[in-house]
Formats: sequence, C-alpha cells, structure tokens
Amino acid sequence: MPELSPNQIFTLIQTHSLGVGIVIAWLGIVLLTAELTYRWTTWGAEVSRKIVHIGTGNIILLAWWFQIPAILGIIASIFFSGLTLLSYRYPVLPSISGIGRQSWGTFFYAVSIGVLLAWFWPTAPAYPALGILTMAYGDGLAAMIGQRWGRHPYQVGGIKKSWEGSLTMALVTMVIAGLVLGLQGNLGGVSVIFIALVLGVFATGLETFSRWGIDNLTVPLGTAGLAWGLSQLLVHQTF
Repeated sequence: MPELSPNQIFTLIQTHSLGVGIVIAWLGIVLLTAELTYRWTTWGAEVSRKIVHIGTGNIILLAWWFQIPAILGIIASIFFSGLTLLSYRYPVLPSISGIGRQSWGTFFYAVSIGVLLAWFWPTAPAYPALGILTMAYGDGLAAMIGQRWGRHPYQVGGIKKSWEGSLTMALVTMVIAGLVLGLQGNLGGVSVIFIALVLGVFATGLETFSRWGIDNLTVPLGTAGLAWGLSQLLVHQTF
C-alpha cells in the first residue's frame, strides 16, 4: 500500500465523503444506542457491548458498498484501537469496557478490521466482509444466546461454554459464509457449501478455545484467511 500525505488522505475523504459520512453516522448511532442502554437500562454493560459488537460489524458492508479506500479504514482502525485502550483505563466509553471481567475483545475487534483491510482490500473485499461479519454476528449472537438460553454447559481447559452458544456460532458462520461467497460468484454451489461447513466448525473451535477476548482477533483473521485459501483451491472446480 503506497504512503499517502495528509493532503492526499484529506482528498480521499472528500472524494468518498458520502460513504465516509454514512459510516460515521452509523457508528454514532451504534455508540449512542450502546451508551443509552448502559446508562438508562438495567441490562448492564454486557448487553451494551454486544450492541457495539454486532452493530459495528455492519460498517464493512457500507465500506464495500461505497468502495471506501483501505487506508481510510486502517486509519479509523488505529484511532478506535487507541480509543478502546483509553476506555479500559478511563471511563471514556463505559458501555464497551465495563463488563466486570478481563477482556481485550473490543481492542482486538478494532485491530482485526485494520489487518483485514490491509490484507485483502480492495482486490478481495468478500473476505474481510466474511471475517468481520462472522465475528460480529456469529460471536455476538453466540454469547447472547449462550448466556440467555444456554442449558447445556461444557468446559474446555477452564473455559466455560454452552452447546447452545457454540451451535449458534457454527450456524451463523455457515450462513454468513454461504451468503458472502455465493454473492462473490466465482465458486460453484457445492464448493460454497463445503467452505461454509468447514468455516462453521473452524470458527466455533476458535471461539471455544479463546480467553481475554482474543477470539475477536482469531475468528475474523482465521475465517477470512481459511476462506481465501479454500477458495483458491476450489475456484477452478465446476461443482
């Protein structure tokens, strides 16, 4: 990726002002909703954090739709990574950090977006979208369903999970992978189904064997990378 001067970056922002403005507006809505939920409801920081977790993931679809350059996303990733680190020490955004347990998940989330944009954008935007949406919806819904309706717990190396949450993670990942890879249009139907099934199991394993929120890094990078690798192997197949 070529180095850009501040003037060139400002020109990019002006050129893509509509898309950038919509992304900023969406992030503002998500953060405001999370803060209001945290401050004015009894649901607590865990729910408000999941609002941020799931809601923020949708920015990748906006960035894809408006073809926002990778450098702008990477700059935003660096900014929000710093902001989340600051929020762990100071009450800048308690809705994303005050969850009562040790977790660097929000920081890893911001980092993973920047890494995926630098890795794949703009030549293969489907893979950052797949990784980020898997993290946002798969991991986010798995945690919510596992905590609310998890009736069959299990434990791996001291990490407590539920079968309901893990099944949610697998199914949501498969659906997202199937939709994104299907829309990409360069793979046969059987190949898409095969990759989706593999990613569902793989992402669930990454989410299961994670501590301190590191699955917010391993899940998006792992699923995007594996999806890309399998796609390269199967892209010339006719099935």
